[in-house]
Amino acid sequence: MMKTLMGYLMYFLLLPAAYAVVDINTASQVELESLNGIGPAKAQAIIEYRKKSGGFKSVEELDQVPGIGQATLANLKKDVSVGAKKATAAEANKTEKVAEKKK
Repeated sequence: MMKTLMGYLMYFLLLPAAYAVVDINTASQVELESLNGIGPAKAQAIIEYRKKSGGFKSVEELDQVPGIGQATLANLKKDVSVGAKKATAAEANKTEKVAEKKK
């Protein structure tokens, strides 16, 4: 019984990581290949395009990458982002202080 409960707990704790959005400006080859419809060749093409162009300005710019058309782009839109903001330690501390003041 305990193993089953632990299994469910681990499943629900790790579930959000499985659905994380991939930032196409910083993703590695492996991260890009984890996207539906992106294999090694397309992942490498994305990396080469972002190196040449200085990075993506929008997700829609993916259609400029050789091998990625409108159908692939439509499938990727929900799973990718450009410049996904990650909270820094300073931002986290600021948020905690605001929450403490409200108490």
